[in-house]
Amino acid sequence: MSSSEVTRSFSCTEIFPKVFTRRFSRGTVHPRDFKFRENIILLKNSSSLLVKRFSAVAFLTLVFFLLANNIVRRVFSAAPATKISGFSPQHAAEQASLEDQLKELISTEEIRKQHRYFTSIPHPAGSIHDREVAEYIADQWRKQGLEDVVIRQYDVLGTRPVSTSLEILAPTHYQALLREAPYDVDPDTKNPEITNAWLGYSASGEVTAPVVYAHSGNPEDYDLLRKNGIDVKGKIVLVRYSNPYSYRGFKALTAEKNGAAALLIYSDPAEDGYVKGKVFPDGPWGPETHIQRGAITYDFIVPGDPLTPGWASVPGAKRIPQSEARSLPHIIALPLSWHDAKPLLENMNGPTAPKDWQGGLPFAYHLSGAVQVHLKVEMDNSIQPYFVVEARIRGAQFPDEWVLLGNHHDAWEYGGVDPSSGTASMMELTRAFGTMLKNGFRPKRSLIFCSWDGEEIGLTGSTEWGEQFADDLQKKLIAYINVDSSASGPNFEGGAVGSLAPLLVETSYSIADPSGTSLHDAWIKSTSAARKTDKHPQPPKDENLVNTRIGSGSDHTVFLNFLGRPVITLQFDGPYGVYHSMYDNFYWMNHFGDPGYKYHATMSALWGVTALRLAQADILPFDFGFYGHTLNSFIDELKENFRYDATKINLYNLQKQAAAFEAAGKTVKTVLDRVVASGKIEAQTAEQFNQSILKIESNWLNPDGIPGRPWFKHLLYCARYTYAHLELPGLTEAIESQNWEEAQRQSEILTKAIDTNTALLQQMERELQQ
Repeated sequence: MSSSEVTRSFSCTEIFPKVFTRRFSRGTVHPRDFKFRENIILLKNSSSLLVKRFSAVAFLTLVFFLLANNIVRRVFSAAPATKISGFSPQHAAEQASLEDQLKELISTEEIRKQHRYFTSIPHPAGSIHDREVAEYIADQWRKQGLEDVVIRQYDVLGTRPVSTSLEILAPTHYQALLREAPYDVDPDTKNPEITNAWLGYSASGEVTAPVVYAHSGNPEDYDLLRKNGIDVKGKIVLVRYSNPYSYRGFKALTAEKNGAAALLIYSDPAEDGYVKGKVFPDGPWGPETHIQRGAITYDFIVPGDPLTPGWASVPGAKRIPQSEARSLPHIIALPLSWHDAKPLLENMNGPTAPKDWQGGLPFAYHLSGAVQVHLKVEMDNSIQPYFVVEARIRGAQFPDEWVLLGNHHDAWEYGGVDPSSGTASMMELTRAFGTMLKNGFRPKRSLIFCSWDGEEIGLTGSTEWGEQFADDLQKKLIAYINVDSSASGPNFEGGAVGSLAPLLVETSYSIADPSGTSLHDAWIKSTSAARKTDKHPQPPKDENLVNTRIGSGSDHTVFLNFLGRPVITLQFDGPYGVYHSMYDNFYWMNHFGDPGYKYHATMSALWGVTALRLAQADILPFDFGFYGHTLNSFIDELKENFRYDATKINLYNLQKQAAAFEAAGKTVKTVLDRVVASGKIEAQTAEQFNQSILKIESNWLNPDGIPGRPWFKHLLYCARYTYAHLELPGLTEAIESQNWEEAQRQSEILTKAIDTNTALLQQMERELQQ
């Protein structure tokens, strides 16, 4: 489960739809200063099998790489920025020099070595190898010179397979492989530790029943089946991963609601296989036996440990019974390759499926008929330890203001793209920051780095960590920057809340793209091509380049939706048909995803420079004028919703207040830019304004949450059950359900929050004018 799962499946307008209480001082900080100690794992010398293996792997990798490239590739700067938002002219010049230092330290050779380590063995959440990876990261961070390195243990309801089997009983006999075929050119595909097909949090059980084909498994698909006289109750439902996209957990919930006995989800070659182009090992698309593993958690209701909803699963934590856990599925489920799905589909003889339900296999798809199967799934859904690694570089002036950078380390198998590309980029970034720290640099604000666990299962590690340190994070976290995966190709995709979108665009001008242009220009070019393909009429410009419609599916979720902290999401995308399969590995990355690791290095540079601008700015570079513009566009889009009825609810007053917020934001931005450009703002005064900026972000939280999903508390941002983005969630869901009384109440709650923030901006303006 990851943000990339969403971004690869939507058009450019739909993409992205994967700290703690303590006392700071300028001296040494010891782990005993943390409010919570019981889930800290003491670090030990890394002597695990995986770490020992790395020394040999690293040596061979280094020799191969130097022979192939002759040089160590580095990331160089684009044209220097003449102006950096939030910085006085003098500090902007110092910042540009600092950014160049960081970029010069980033090495593709080092990234490749790290990537080979993380892709050397499967390491799903809860496994011994997953813990070894966490210990390795902590050990590396200590060696790099990062501070306050700890591993936190969360005892959560984990999930792993015991056994799975699928057998066709009629009209023919077939025993499903449920495994992926090895290839001689890639020895990693022969590793015996690779698992069979399985889905996280599937129920255990055994069923013999007819099979019904339900297309993508969305509610409208079951409506069509009913119109054709087909009832899925007690049957086994076969669905596709995409066309149109929806998160597999939503498919499971929909099948469960419709009374299905079990769910099979397969990868059709029309979506990610040979219909798209050459398949592994000759191309980037999925081969015949590739299996997309994944979890079916209902984390769109509440993410994290299903038994501790809203509080952290630290040792001794209160737990609810599994029967009360709203995020736990109650259906048997299994993923299939198209190799194993083909005998099911080609032996059905019922009504022919509609044209848009047909797929890439060379025969007509049918809705039902003749096929009887026996399915057995045995799972170990039990309490298991997950491990979050954290480290920091303490801020020199404002140690209690935090810029957080995160990526998850658990993978379904090797995780060549998801998440190991992001992990490798992160390790190189922390190495560069550690070198700068040893050379005398210390940021104004604290930089915190976290390697999450269990993201693939239910956004688990980040959610538990965020819940554990919620009070401090709501007060001290400036922003969270998430990189689930660094690179599966050359096309950059950036997402951010409205207030930080201009910062991301501005930063892209100062990063060099491997294509030879600036990242900004490459971003414009790839976005233009994508929009033409999607027949999107809006040409890319700076004001619409960033995706400000942020769904779920990755570790930013707890920070934005539960804690109300602003987020940025970053990734490079491309043709990628091996998602969550064993073929998503080192071979795939070096042949198709990012040979030479140039885009990994670009990600390290972008990630680091963005974090530095937030950590070093005189005035935090938030743009509430643009946020107001974004908010107004959300309201405009809601008025276009086919369920909206202007005779039932009038959004005029809401839009009027949003316009006032936008105007106040533009005015404050203009005045702040002028004051900062003068270089005359005092540090104490700047800090007062920075605290007001953080308060505005906090004011978007509704403590009561969304009706029916109270864990999700942000008034502007949420996700649908499909993971797709959902703006103005309380109001939108009330309108879509035709609950006009609730819609009016949600409109009033939203209007009040907008008015509060407008008043705060107007107060800032008055103080600036004095």
